[in-house]
Amino acid sequence: MNIVADGLRVDYGTVRAVDGVTFSLDGGKIYGLLGRNGSGKTSLLSVLAAFRKQSGGTVRVGGRPVFENADVTRDICLIRDAGETVDIGTAADALDFAEWLRPNWDAEYAHALMDRFALKRNANVKAMSKGQRSALGVVVGLASRAPLTMFDESYIGMDAPARYAFYDALLADYMEHPRTIILSTHLIGEVSSLFEEVLIINRGRLLLHERSETLLARGTSVTGPVAAVDAFTTGLTVLNTDRLGPTKVAMVYGDLDETSRRKAVEAGLELGPIAMQDLFVRLTDPDPATLNAPVPTEPAGEVR
Repeated sequence: MNIVADGLRVDYGTVRAVDGVTFSLDGGKIYGLLGRNGSGKTSLLSVLAAFRKQSGGTVRVGGRPVFENADVTRDICLIRDAGETVDIGTAADALDFAEWLRPNWDAEYAHALMDRFALKRNANVKAMSKGQRSALGVVVGLASRAPLTMFDESYIGMDAPARYAFYDALLADYMEHPRTIILSTHLIGEVSSLFEEVLIINRGRLLLHERSETLLARGTSVTGPVAAVDAFTTGLTVLNTDRLGPTKVAMVYGDLDETSRRKAVEAGLELGPIAMQDLFVRLTDPDPATLNAPVPTEPAGEVR
Protein backbone atom coordinates (compact mmCIF):
# COMPACT_ATOMS: atom_id res chain seq x y z
CA MET A 1 0.00 0.00 0.00
CA ASN A 2 1.61 3.25 -1.14
CA ILE A 3 1.61 6.57 0.73
CA VAL A 4 1.74 10.06 -0.74
CA ALA A 5 2.04 13.16 1.46
CA ASP A 6 2.08 16.64 -0.05
CA GLY A 7 2.84 19.72 2.05
CA LEU A 8 1.66 17.94 5.18
CA ARG A 9 1.35 20.11 8.29
CA VAL A 10 0.37 19.31 11.86
CA ASP A 11 -0.17 22.14 14.33
CA TYR A 12 -0.83 22.08 18.06
CA GLY A 13 -2.04 25.59 18.71
CA THR A 14 0.88 27.83 17.84
CA VAL A 15 3.34 24.93 17.71
CA ARG A 16 3.98 23.36 14.30
CA ALA A 17 4.98 19.72 14.80
CA VAL A 18 5.09 18.76 11.11
CA ASP A 19 6.03 21.49 8.68
CA GLY A 20 5.25 21.05 4.98
CA VAL A 21 6.42 17.44 4.64
CA THR A 22 6.23 15.92 1.16
CA PHE A 23 7.16 12.36 0.25
CA SER A 24 6.01 9.32 -1.73
CA LEU A 25 6.44 5.77 -0.43
CA ASP A 26 5.98 2.73 -2.64
CA GLY A 27 4.06 -0.20 -1.24
CA GLY A 28 5.66 -3.44 -0.11
CA LYS A 29 8.77 -2.10 1.60
CA ILE A 30 10.12 -1.70 5.14
CA TYR A 31 10.79 1.95 5.94
CA GLY A 32 12.72 3.44 8.80
CA LEU A 33 11.37 6.72 10.20
CA LEU A 34 14.08 8.42 12.23
CA GLY A 35 14.11 11.63 14.22
CA ARG A 36 15.09 13.06 17.58
CA ASN A 37 12.53 13.43 20.36
CA GLY A 38 10.04 16.10 19.40
CA SER A 39 10.93 15.97 15.71
CA GLY A 40 7.35 15.20 14.63
CA LYS A 41 7.53 11.44 14.00
CA THR A 42 4.57 10.50 16.18
CA SER A 43 2.46 13.35 14.82
CA LEU A 44 3.22 12.24 11.27
CA LEU A 45 2.31 8.61 11.98
CA SER A 46 -0.87 9.69 13.75
CA VAL A 47 -2.00 11.47 10.59
CA LEU A 48 -1.11 8.49 8.40
CA ALA A 49 -3.23 6.29 10.67
CA ALA A 50 -6.10 8.83 10.77
CA PHE A 51 -5.76 9.23 14.53
CA ARG A 52 -5.80 12.96 13.91
CA LYS A 53 -6.50 15.23 10.95
CA GLN A 54 -3.70 17.14 9.34
CA SER A 55 -3.70 20.92 9.75
CA GLY A 56 -2.73 21.44 6.13
CA GLY A 57 -1.59 19.64 3.01
CA THR A 58 -2.81 16.23 1.89
CA VAL A 59 -2.10 12.58 2.61
CA ARG A 60 -3.31 9.58 0.63
CA VAL A 61 -2.87 5.91 1.39
CA GLY A 62 -3.52 3.57 -1.49
CA GLY A 63 -4.57 6.61 -3.52
CA ARG A 64 -7.36 7.56 -1.13
CA PRO A 65 -7.75 10.17 1.64
CA VAL A 66 -7.27 8.72 5.10
CA PHE A 67 -9.11 10.76 7.70
CA GLU A 68 -12.61 9.44 8.54
CA ASN A 69 -12.37 6.91 5.69
CA ALA A 70 -13.17 3.49 7.14
CA ASP A 71 -12.45 1.70 3.87
CA VAL A 72 -8.84 2.85 4.19
CA THR A 73 -8.27 2.82 7.95
CA ARG A 74 -9.28 -0.83 8.31
CA ASP A 75 -6.14 -1.61 6.29
CA ILE A 76 -3.91 0.52 8.53
CA CYS A 77 -2.50 -0.55 11.87
CA LEU A 78 -0.47 1.80 14.07
CA ILE A 79 1.02 0.37 17.25
CA ARG A 80 2.26 3.12 19.55
CA ASP A 81 4.67 2.86 22.46
CA ALA A 82 1.88 1.98 24.88
CA GLY A 83 0.28 -0.48 22.46
CA GLU A 84 -3.33 -0.35 21.27
CA THR A 85 -4.75 -2.40 24.10
CA VAL A 86 -3.89 -0.86 27.49
CA ASP A 87 -7.44 -0.62 28.86
CA ILE A 88 -9.18 -3.45 27.07
CA GLY A 89 -9.42 -6.20 29.68
CA THR A 90 -7.42 -9.39 29.22
CA ALA A 91 -4.91 -10.22 26.52
CA ALA A 92 -7.50 -12.58 25.01
CA ASP A 93 -9.96 -9.66 24.86
CA ALA A 94 -7.33 -7.59 23.06
CA LEU A 95 -6.85 -10.31 20.46
CA ASP A 96 -10.61 -10.72 19.99
CA PHE A 97 -10.99 -6.97 19.48
CA ALA A 98 -8.12 -6.92 16.97
CA GLU A 99 -9.68 -9.83 15.07
CA TRP A 100 -12.97 -7.94 14.85
CA LEU A 101 -11.20 -4.79 13.69
CA ARG A 102 -8.64 -6.21 11.23
CA PRO A 103 -9.94 -8.01 8.12
CA ASN A 104 -6.55 -9.66 7.49
CA TRP A 105 -6.14 -10.91 11.07
CA ASP A 106 -4.33 -14.24 11.48
CA ALA A 107 -5.48 -15.75 14.78
CA GLU A 108 -3.21 -18.78 14.53
CA TYR A 109 -0.17 -16.55 14.04
CA ALA A 110 -1.27 -14.33 16.94
CA HIS A 111 -1.41 -17.30 19.31
CA ALA A 112 2.02 -18.48 18.12
CA LEU A 113 3.42 -15.03 18.86
CA MET A 114 1.79 -15.02 22.30
CA ASP A 115 3.67 -18.21 23.08
CA ARG A 116 6.88 -16.82 21.61
CA PHE A 117 6.73 -13.80 23.92
CA ALA A 118 5.48 -15.85 26.91
CA LEU A 119 2.25 -13.86 27.22
CA LYS A 120 -0.71 -15.32 29.10
CA ARG A 121 -4.08 -14.96 27.42
CA ASN A 122 -5.94 -14.51 30.71
CA ALA A 123 -3.59 -11.77 31.97
CA ASN A 124 -5.19 -8.39 32.65
CA VAL A 125 -3.60 -5.92 30.26
CA LYS A 126 -3.56 -3.06 32.78
CA ALA A 127 -1.70 -5.29 35.23
CA MET A 128 0.98 -6.22 32.70
CA SER A 129 4.50 -4.83 32.89
CA LYS A 130 5.52 -2.28 30.28
CA GLY A 131 7.53 -4.93 28.49
CA GLN A 132 4.56 -7.30 28.37
CA ARG A 133 2.27 -4.56 27.04
CA SER A 134 4.85 -3.72 24.40
CA ALA A 135 5.03 -7.38 23.41
CA LEU A 136 1.24 -7.58 23.20
CA GLY A 137 1.23 -4.53 20.94
CA VAL A 138 3.81 -6.22 18.72
CA VAL A 139 1.60 -9.32 18.54
CA VAL A 140 -1.39 -7.21 17.48
CA GLY A 141 0.67 -5.33 14.90
CA LEU A 142 2.22 -8.38 13.28
CA ALA A 143 -0.88 -10.58 13.36
CA SER A 144 -3.02 -7.78 11.90
CA ARG A 145 -1.29 -8.34 8.56
CA ALA A 146 -2.52 -4.84 7.72
CA PRO A 147 -1.36 -3.64 4.28
CA LEU A 148 0.10 -0.62 6.10
CA THR A 149 1.54 -1.53 9.49
CA MET A 150 3.39 1.04 11.60
CA PHE A 151 5.30 0.64 14.86
CA ASP A 152 6.03 3.85 16.76
CA GLU A 153 8.61 2.85 19.37
CA SER A 154 6.11 0.15 20.32
CA TYR A 155 8.82 -2.31 21.36
CA ILE A 156 10.76 0.15 23.52
CA GLY A 157 9.64 -1.53 26.75
CA MET A 158 10.85 -4.97 25.68
CA ASP A 159 14.20 -6.34 26.80
CA ALA A 160 16.91 -7.10 24.25
CA PRO A 161 16.05 -10.80 23.69
CA ALA A 162 12.37 -9.92 23.15
CA ARG A 163 13.25 -7.08 20.77
CA TYR A 164 15.45 -9.32 18.68
CA ALA A 165 12.69 -11.93 18.63
CA PHE A 166 10.40 -9.19 17.30
CA TYR A 167 12.87 -8.19 14.57
CA ASP A 168 13.23 -11.82 13.48
CA ALA A 169 9.47 -12.36 13.47
CA LEU A 170 8.83 -9.14 11.55
CA LEU A 171 11.32 -9.95 8.81
CA ALA A 172 10.18 -13.56 8.46
CA ASP A 173 6.51 -12.59 8.26
CA TYR A 174 7.22 -9.71 5.89
CA MET A 175 9.02 -12.08 3.52
CA GLU A 176 6.03 -14.44 3.56
CA HIS A 177 3.35 -11.74 3.56
CA PRO A 178 4.80 -8.55 1.96
CA ARG A 179 3.21 -5.27 3.00
CA THR A 180 4.22 -1.71 3.79
CA ILE A 181 5.87 -1.44 7.21
CA ILE A 182 7.12 1.74 8.89
CA LEU A 183 9.35 1.49 11.95
CA SER A 184 9.91 4.60 14.04
CA THR A 185 12.80 3.94 16.38
CA HIS A 186 15.67 5.32 18.41
CA LEU A 187 17.33 1.90 18.47
CA ILE A 188 18.83 2.46 15.04
CA GLY A 189 21.83 0.21 15.51
CA GLU A 190 19.59 -2.76 16.29
CA VAL A 191 17.08 -2.45 13.49
CA SER A 192 18.69 -0.50 10.61
CA SER A 193 19.49 -3.69 8.69
CA LEU A 194 15.73 -4.15 8.15
CA PHE A 195 15.25 -0.78 6.43
CA GLU A 196 14.94 -0.66 2.66
CA GLU A 197 14.48 3.10 2.71
CA VAL A 198 15.00 5.72 5.40
CA LEU A 199 13.21 8.97 6.15
CA ILE A 200 14.78 11.39 8.62
CA ILE A 201 12.55 14.04 10.17
CA ASN A 202 14.29 16.99 11.81
CA ARG A 203 12.42 19.79 13.59
CA GLY A 204 9.21 18.89 11.79
CA ARG A 205 10.72 18.85 8.31
CA LEU A 206 11.86 16.06 6.04
CA LEU A 207 15.64 16.17 6.09
CA LEU A 208 16.12 13.28 3.68
CA HIS A 209 14.47 10.25 2.12
CA GLU A 210 16.85 7.77 0.58
CA ARG A 211 17.50 4.11 0.10
CA SER A 212 19.43 2.73 3.02
CA GLU A 213 22.41 1.72 0.93
CA THR A 214 22.50 5.19 -0.68
CA LEU A 215 22.50 6.91 2.70
CA LEU A 216 25.23 4.65 4.05
CA ALA A 217 27.32 5.14 0.90
CA ARG A 218 27.27 8.91 1.51
CA GLY A 219 29.03 8.53 4.85
CA THR A 220 32.77 7.90 5.01
CA SER A 221 35.26 7.98 7.85
CA VAL A 222 38.66 9.38 6.93
CA THR A 223 41.54 8.41 9.23
CA GLY A 224 45.17 9.45 9.09
CA PRO A 225 47.70 12.14 9.98
CA VAL A 226 46.06 15.43 10.93
CA ALA A 227 47.51 17.47 8.07
CA ALA A 228 46.61 14.85 5.47
CA VAL A 229 43.02 14.52 6.75
CA ASP A 230 42.59 18.31 6.82
CA ALA A 231 43.89 18.64 3.26
CA PHE A 232 41.68 15.86 1.93
CA THR A 233 38.48 17.06 3.61
CA THR A 234 38.82 20.71 2.57
CA GLY A 235 35.61 21.67 0.77
CA LEU A 236 33.77 18.52 1.89
CA THR A 237 30.92 18.30 4.39
CA VAL A 238 32.53 17.21 7.66
CA LEU A 239 29.99 16.10 10.22
CA ASN A 240 32.40 15.38 13.04
CA THR A 241 36.09 15.07 13.87
CA ASP A 242 38.07 13.30 16.57
CA ARG A 243 41.77 13.57 17.26
CA LEU A 244 44.14 11.32 19.18
CA GLY A 245 47.68 12.69 19.15
CA PRO A 246 48.92 12.90 15.54
CA THR A 247 45.92 10.94 14.20
CA LYS A 248 42.63 12.45 13.16
CA VAL A 249 39.31 10.88 12.18
CA ALA A 250 36.83 12.90 10.13
CA MET A 251 33.24 11.88 9.41
CA VAL A 252 32.50 13.02 5.86
CA TYR A 253 29.04 13.16 4.27
CA GLY A 254 28.74 13.17 0.49
CA ASP A 255 29.59 11.09 -2.56
CA LEU A 256 33.29 10.33 -2.97
CA ASP A 257 34.17 9.32 -6.51
CA GLU A 258 36.89 6.85 -7.42
CA THR A 259 39.40 9.62 -8.10
CA SER A 260 38.91 11.05 -4.60
CA ARG A 261 39.19 7.63 -3.03
CA ARG A 262 42.41 6.93 -4.94
CA LYS A 263 43.88 10.24 -3.79
CA ALA A 264 43.00 9.37 -0.20
CA VAL A 265 44.85 6.07 -0.43
CA GLU A 266 47.84 7.76 -2.07
CA ALA A 267 47.90 10.23 0.84
CA GLY A 268 48.09 7.37 3.30
CA LEU A 269 44.53 7.79 4.54
CA GLU A 270 42.18 5.01 5.56
CA LEU A 271 38.57 5.21 4.38
CA GLY A 272 35.82 3.31 6.15
CA PRO A 273 32.03 3.08 6.50
CA ILE A 274 29.89 4.95 9.03
CA ALA A 275 27.03 3.29 10.89
CA MET A 276 23.55 4.62 10.18
CA GLN A 277 23.08 5.63 13.81
CA ASP A 278 26.25 7.76 13.74
CA LEU A 279 25.13 9.42 10.50
CA PHE A 280 21.70 10.14 11.98
CA VAL A 281 23.17 11.66 15.15
CA ARG A 282 25.43 14.01 13.21
CA LEU A 283 22.95 14.92 10.47
CA THR A 284 20.40 15.99 13.08
CA ASP A 285 22.87 17.73 15.37
CA PRO A 286 20.99 20.65 16.97
CA ASP A 287 24.10 22.82 16.73
CA PRO A 288 24.60 23.78 13.06
CA ALA A 289 28.06 25.10 13.94
CA THR A 290 29.25 21.49 14.02
CA LEU A 291 29.00 21.38 10.23
CA ASN A 292 31.55 23.07 8.00
CA ALA A 293 29.17 23.10 5.02
CA PRO A 294 25.45 22.60 4.36
CA VAL A 295 24.33 18.99 4.43
CA PRO A 296 23.36 17.89 0.90
CA THR A 297 19.84 16.46 0.79
CA GLU A 298 17.53 15.14 -1.88
CA PRO A 299 14.33 16.97 -2.86
CA ALA A 300 11.51 15.88 -0.58
CA GLY A 301 10.06 12.58 -1.69
CA GLU A 302 12.81 11.78 -4.16
CA VAL A 303 14.79 8.59 -3.77
CA ARG A 304 17.72 7.68 -5.89
